[in-house]
Amino acid sequence: MTDFAHITPTAYLDLFASGRPFHLTLAHLVEQDDDYASWYSDRDTSRSLMPYTNVMDNSAFEMYKQSRPMYEAEKLIPMAKKVGADYVVMTDYPGEPAELTQNMAGQMAPKLRDAGFGTFFVPQSKEGNLQELIECFDWAAESEDVDYIGVSILAVPLAYGVERDNKLQRFLSRWKFMKELDKAGILDRIKYNMKKIHFLGMVDGPNEIELVQEWLPYITSWDSSAAVWAGMCHVPFDGSPTGLIDGKNEIEVDFSHKGADNTQIRMAMENCRYIDNLLENLNG
Repeated sequence: MTDFAHITPTAYLDLFASGRPFHLTLAHLVEQDDDYASWYSDRDTSRSLMPYTNVMDNSAFEMYKQSRPMYEAEKLIPMAKKVGADYVVMTDYPGEPAELTQNMAGQMAPKLRDAGFGTFFVPQSKEGNLQELIECFDWAAESEDVDYIGVSILAVPLAYGVERDNKLQRFLSRWKFMKELDKAGILDRIKYNMKKIHFLGMVDGPNEIELVQEWLPYITSWDSSAAVWAGMCHVPFDGSPTGLIDGKNEIEVDFSHKGADNTQIRMAMENCRYIDNLLENLNG
């Protein structure tokens, strides 16, 4: 069963995040938004009544897009404690040699484990170097420093050279990449070694879930802001092949957004229901 986390502006956490079995918290919001951090810290005190898994992301996607430096362990650990995280996404370097991200995992994993957290590793490679990314996943499948492995919406399109200005190829990229991992036996080794796989974000439409349905038994969890944020931007999922006829909504999520009207809320809820129903039917 693949659990899904709908990423949402802070003001709508009660509407779109409450009661879900999986959450992905964002480090930059924990640092900057007291209401966001408090929402999660309040729930952490009563988790025995409603258990869930909480992965704290390192916000690498946001940092990469904003050309900001990545968070280090010394900053991530206190933030993860603040929101009751179970796993912490280790610092990764999109578009850079895999060795950088692997070496950082070697440095961070002992610190995270000592602090009581599981480790989440996001394989990376140089842009256009598909084989390097495959080998990085191969490394993660065997590494004792890795508990959870993230399939990034940056790393995979970058490895194929299609991250920008090519929505069709970007939409297909993770489907094709999962085929490569499957063919190489890497998915089975990940499963044999009892590691988890997470799909980070969503590319150019919710029907990416259908595209990779063959591998849903390997995918423990998935997150995306696509459903809620598209609704807030008055964009409904549709009947196009990807589920979003114009592809990914490129308007950056405004996590401080407030004051949504009934139409926006309804549209966001319908978008979330679309994803939830799709996963329920395909997982069933």
